[in-house]
Formats: sequence, structure tokens, C-alpha cells
Amino acid sequence: MISEQFISKPDINISVKQIFGFDSDMKINAFSKKNDYVPKIDADYKFDKDTTLAILAGFSFNKRVLIQGYHGTGKSTHIEQVAARLNWPCVRVNLDSHISRIDLIGKDAIVLKDQKQITEFKEGILPWSIQNPVALVFDEYDAGRPDVMFIIQRVLESQGNFTLLDKNKVLEQHDFFRMFATTNTVGLGDTTGLYHGTQQINQGQMDRWNIVSTLNYLPFEKELEIILAKNKKFNNKEGKELISNMIKVADLSRKGFMNGDISTVMSPRTVLHWAENTSIFKDQGYAFRVTFLNKCDELEKKIISEYYQRCFGEDLPESSINVTL
Repeated sequence: MISEQFISKPDINISVKQIFGFDSDMKINAFSKKNDYVPKIDADYKFDKDTTLAILAGFSFNKRVLIQGYHGTGKSTHIEQVAARLNWPCVRVNLDSHISRIDLIGKDAIVLKDQKQITEFKEGILPWSIQNPVALVFDEYDAGRPDVMFIIQRVLESQGNFTLLDKNKVLEQHDFFRMFATTNTVGLGDTTGLYHGTQQINQGQMDRWNIVSTLNYLPFEKELEIILAKNKKFNNKEGKELISNMIKVADLSRKGFMNGDISTVMSPRTVLHWAENTSIFKDQGYAFRVTFLNKCDELEKKIISEYYQRCFGEDLPESSINVTL
């Protein structure tokens, strides 16, 4: 049964070109009204065309979409911001090692009814989502426990029913239930050493994902655009030069990582935090230390300091600094 807070199905069409700015004639079904499960719109968000079209295909044609890429590239946020513009209810679940079968399916709970304590089955997030026009997003999909992954596998088929054994009940998927996932690896396990805790995904399950999109580090100009959109005070000549140098440091760290010189890499999220911390401390060198350098292996700090020196034309200042907040 659909909750009253949900419109049962999309009731308007929107233009992809008008809403997302891409050269496309696509029209996408959307909801005319928001509810509490619709993410807030970030007006400054910059969409990657390929990833956005993959997500839109998931919403429009009921395809299972998995987005793979390095950390900090905005995979989950991308799905949320598309959902926000479609007014599509969206729920995120982080598949860390603490998420269990009970969390997804539900469990018996003691409730008070007619002034008596009774045991009643409370549905988990998965059966609830299946029965509503909701986009369910599994973050850190490659970190899920095996018993949890096999539960998810049951509903990866777009028409797949879900048997709720605890209630001897078969749940049919709502026509506008959608499923997405984000992952750092592509189901083959961690080969880089960056993502401890991830594991190989059953290839039978991977085969059920209709669309796999990759969202990795952006071209320089696109990353600059995103950082400036989030930090408007730097949108001037001096600020653009500063942010450009930050991105150049990040790019060197990415090349160094790929060459095996360092084991920690700067994501776009790290650059964004570096810019924000520079606004706080009024010192990009100190902000660089507390944002990134202090996370790095002691033996690699010299190499990373050299990246900073090459991009800013000055040595990285000593760590001690008097900051007035």
C-alpha cells in the first residue's frame, strides 16, 4: 500500500536540455510535487553528461545503474541531484560492515497496541522501498557483507518479486521503484590498496546491473568550475589562480599514485575541502597540511611537499602557525 505522502507515479515530463543543459531531445518522467524524501537541490552542482544520462536512463526506463569510480568524485551526490530535479524520492543506504540482513529486511519489535504489548514485524528499508516510488541507492556497494548482497540480488531484476520469509508474503515491486549503487571498484576486488574492506562481487550479481557508468577525475577546467561554484569568493583573478594551483597539486598526486610513487591520492572532494579550509585559516599552506598532508605516510610527505613547491613556486611553510578565527 502506498503511503499518502507519495504520489503513486510521475505526473509530468521535463526536458533534459532545459533542466540539465545537455544537447538532448530526451524527455523524462518526473513528479510535480516534493516530499520529505526528495533531496534538496544544489543550484551550483555541475553535472557530468555521461553519468547523468546513465542515471536518467535508470529513472526513465527502470534500469539498474551502478556508478564506479575513485572516492570523492561525487557518485552518490550525482544520483541525489538528478533525483532532486525530478522530485523523485531518494533514500541512501551505506553498505558498511555493520549493515545486516535484519537492517534491510526488518525484524520483530515489541509495540504498544490497545494498551497491550505485542510483537509486530517492522519492515526494513528494502521491503519499504520496493513498495513505493523510491530510488534506493546503495553506497559502498563493494563493501557489503555476503549475506546482505544475496538479499539485494533478489530485487535486482526489474520485475523481480521479493519474498518476505518472516511474514510468508511476496512483495511485488512498485512500477516506479528504482535501484542504484555506487562503488569504488568494479566488483573485482581492490587492486590498488586504496579501498580496504572492499571485496569481489558475485559475477552473477554484477551481470544484473543493466548500466555501469564510470565517474573518475574530471578534466582540469571542469574541476575548476566545480570548486569555484562552491567557493564563490575565489571567483576572481587571484582566486582562480589559487584554485588552479590547488588542482595542479591534486593532479600531480594522482599521477604520482598511478606511477606508484605515493599511496594517498587527492580527490576533487579533498581540493574542495582545501579551498574551504583556506577560507577559514587564510593560509593555503597550513590548510594544505590539515586537509591532506597530515593524512599521508611520513615517508611520502617529502614527495607531496615537492608537488606543492612545483605548483606554488614556494616551499610548503612549517606546520606551526598562529591562526585567528
